[in-house]
Amino acid sequence: MTNVLITTSINLEGYRIVKQLGLVRGITVRSRSIIGNVAGGFMTIFGGRSAIFTELCENAREEALQFMIQHAEELGANAIISMRYDANEVSTGLTEVLAYGTAVFVEKID
Repeated sequence: MTNVLITTSINLEGYRIVKQLGLVRGITVRSRSIIGNVAGGFMTIFGGRSAIFTELCENAREEALQFMIQHAEELGANAIISMRYDANEVSTGLTEVLAYGTAVFVEKID
């Protein structure tokens, strides 16, 4: 578990930004297996929540997030502000997930 604080906001309540360290990002590219494609295809026929695709997306987001945190820690950050996700289809069945934000060093306000 990491000690890096993360927020989608431009500031971190209760903390003062001491130093801005720059853009950090984590990128992963994931593909579905043939079994996942077939099972997911059946789910779209019958409608409803697709647990297979949901799990794939959640795993990709988590991996991108962890890569971003690692990048921030390498810069000496203890927080990331303005964190966002982005996703793009690179090719059929191949999706890029990007987690990005601004790495900062913060101090707790007394």
